[in-house]
Amino acid sequence: MNGVILASIVIRVVGVGYSLVLLSRSDDRRFGFLTVMLSLMATRQLLSARQTTTALSELPGLLVSVLALFTVHYLSSYVVEERRLTERLRGFRKAIEHAGHAIFLTDTDGTIEYANPAVESVVGHDPDAVVGENPRLWKSGEHDEAFYEEMWGEIASGNVWDGEIINRRKSGSLCWVDMTIAPITDETGAVERYVAVERDVTERKERQLRIEEQNERLERLNNTNEVLRDINRDLVAAATRREIERVLCDRFADSALFDAAWVGDSRLVDEGVDVRTTAGVAEGDLEARLASGSGYRTVVDEAIERGAPSFVDDDGSPVEDPAAASGVAVPLSYHDADYGVLVVEAGADGAFESIDRGVFAELGLTVGDAINAAESRRTLAADDVTRLEFRVDDVTDPFVSLSAALACRVDLERLSGGDGDRAAYVSVTGSEPSAVAEHVEGSPHVHTVESLCALEERCLLRLRTDDSSVVATAARYGAAVRSLSVDGGDGRLVVDVSRSNDVRSVVEAVQAAHPGLELVSQLERERDGESAPEFRSAFEEALTERQLEAAQTAYFAGFFEWPRETSGEAVASMMDISQSTFTEHLRSAERKLFRELFEGRPGTVSGPTNA
Repeated sequence: MNGVILASIVIRVVGVGYSLVLLSRSDDRRFGFLTVMLSLMATRQLLSARQTTTALSELPGLLVSVLALFTVHYLSSYVVEERRLTERLRGFRKAIEHAGHAIFLTDTDGTIEYANPAVESVVGHDPDAVVGENPRLWKSGEHDEAFYEEMWGEIASGNVWDGEIINRRKSGSLCWVDMTIAPITDETGAVERYVAVERDVTERKERQLRIEEQNERLERLNNTNEVLRDINRDLVAAATRREIERVLCDRFADSALFDAAWVGDSRLVDEGVDVRTTAGVAEGDLEARLASGSGYRTVVDEAIERGAPSFVDDDGSPVEDPAAASGVAVPLSYHDADYGVLVVEAGADGAFESIDRGVFAELGLTVGDAINAAESRRTLAADDVTRLEFRVDDVTDPFVSLSAALACRVDLERLSGGDGDRAAYVSVTGSEPSAVAEHVEGSPHVHTVESLCALEERCLLRLRTDDSSVVATAARYGAAVRSLSVDGGDGRLVVDVSRSNDVRSVVEAVQAAHPGLELVSQLERERDGESAPEFRSAFEEALTERQLEAAQTAYFAGFFEWPRETSGEAVASMMDISQSTFTEHLRSAERKLFRELFEGRPGTVSGPTNA
């Protein structure tokens, strides 16, 4: 046996052993094939070794043995690399299949070739069922065609598209998806297919939308509060009802949240609405709109009757949901006095959604109080007044009840104070103070009674009352009480109201509080004495409440008579204060009165007001 044959046999045997080792390690059938092939080659080499051959003739067999051994070696390297790549691909596949995002591959026409299991959790479709389908399967209809054309134009040009899209799940519900679509290209840059990754962001998007909605509501509320703050600040400077209404309308119309505002009232002669002040809309256009059969007349009436704001739609019909309202009707009232309705029209959708109805209710009361105060001031300062005379026979009133029960005459001399605690100075003719005290002892409206002085035919008393009397009601609504005389339960109340005020509102308010009150006359006249009412009003405003009470009580008790009918100690006892305190209050009132007489001018009180 020559050396070439021996070497060839050894190489082939080594190759068989090497192949067997790799076969046992990798369990790859390709190594089994090589093992069998090398075994057959080694067997053939052994058989041919018995024959006489030359080394040169066996040289090709040696080369084949060497190549076979290298084949085994390189195959082992290939198997190792193949296994490494297979493991990596298996890892990639597991990652894709276990990913929380929906991932799918499509061809260039958009037909789905692969979808991972997460597709079902995002859009609700089975992954195997969507293969061969188009992603249009979960198209929501929330986006227009231009949206999809722009998206496909972007990825067809080789770019990555990234954005949010609304899909429709298999169940029919909508979901927000954060989607990324990327083209897969070959070596030349041509697009072979597309890969899409979808992440369900519905919860995050809904949370974001809720936050944005809350911010919008907060902004609307802040804008409304700013308007209300401006209104409250300007109401202080407004001197007339017209100015107050102008402030209201202008402030709302100037706000970005509201479009227009107007103040009106129901017309008595027809079913229309009388518009007094407007802003943001021409008065003529508004009247034409109101005359076209809108429901504003009903809304105005209902708002006044209920005393509460009403939300309305574009036609003026009431709506319960503030989010669907395009306007709100706010009654302007002060107790039982109605001063019309403020209508505010929205300038944006949902303008009233976050604004509580109570905000507008409080606004209506604030404006009504301001109008009442302005009209009261105008009545006190007006030269031209409307004098109203009422019959009080059937009125539930402490003074009427006193006159009827004791068959006496009661004349009101003076009424002061307010907010449920008023001091009424009355002259009673035909009855004794003790009888009066006995009558009012069980009265819920008269707290105390004190006798100031007793004359031959009459006595002068001071009664502590609440606001239930008809004179207190008239004063509360801006009327200047001229007189109240009741004889045996039959009496007359005379009041003055400035002609510039809404006389009808005053009459209706007083009659609403006292249903038995009857208006018997209404006369336009000039007030007696031009400067006297202004002087008295200004002087009384200069006094503190206790100073005014001390001066009135002392006057009606005869403290200033000579000789004095009542001592300072007695007057102080009536007021339930010490004599020194009474003297201090009285001296302060006298000093202010004399300063005005000697230093001031009619209608003006100069100097400090808290002395």
